[in-house]
Amino acid sequence: MLLAFLCFSVMDTSAKWVVGAAIPALQVAWLRYFGHLVCAVVIYAPKHGLRMVRSKRPGIQSLRALFLLCSTAFNFSALQYLPLTTTIAIFFVAPLAVCLLSIPFLGEKVGFRRLLAVMIGFIGVLVIVEPWSTTFDPHVFLSLAAMLCASGYFIMSRMIAGVDGNATVQFYVAGIATVLLAPVAAMQWVWPADLQTWLIIGLIGSLGMIGHSVLTLAHRHAEASVLAPTVYSQVVFIAVLSWVVFGQPPDRQTMIGTLIIVGSGLFIWFRERHQANQN
Repeated sequence: MLLAFLCFSVMDTSAKWVVGAAIPALQVAWLRYFGHLVCAVVIYAPKHGLRMVRSKRPGIQSLRALFLLCSTAFNFSALQYLPLTTTIAIFFVAPLAVCLLSIPFLGEKVGFRRLLAVMIGFIGVLVIVEPWSTTFDPHVFLSLAAMLCASGYFIMSRMIAGVDGNATVQFYVAGIATVLLAPVAAMQWVWPADLQTWLIIGLIGSLGMIGHSVLTLAHRHAEASVLAPTVYSQVVFIAVLSWVVFGQPPDRQTMIGTLIIVGSGLFIWFRERHQANQN
């Protein structure tokens, strides 16, 4: 899981660098999924053949892939305008949103303490974005949209856990996004100016594949409730990468808001673990 989140952190850093090099965000998103698809076919097709395209729940797999696609597109668009530390802090609200969404979609019961933790977590977002400030950046809404789509992706992942093998999951995630984004990417296509940009684009696609693969592998060997807190390792990864690559260390508001969000997420994780042990 730590390796997976390191991959995702480097992927976001690479995407921010590429969109900063005047490559359209949706083109970068298409290249990310196209590279993911190529890696998935090369790795899994020799063993699984056409079986990798056959899902027991194709509808949910497709919807899950669509949520991830939208999350990536919104996130890459937000990275054009916002620091990495801000986008990742807002992303950490996703587990809190999943807690709320699990009530209507998964029929789970959420007690008052966890609901209160969710509300406190959303206060952390307000601390970060400061909507009352004259410096408020409306591009934050792109990051919020990415977070909400990621929450839908996580809900779909719970609904379909264990239904299909990793080869099928990877094919749907990458294949659907590649097909849907292709026309948009073609209309606004900009050729990378140098070899370095091409290499970083290739890195984005391969990191997406590696990250999702090792994440799936981790869930085969440990319970999701045990692995959940590792998502916050991205606080460290992103802070270091943002500082080293872009010279953008987290500001005070971002650090305070992130601590509030992470604290709320860890409280919900602790409550879920406690209730699971009691049952």
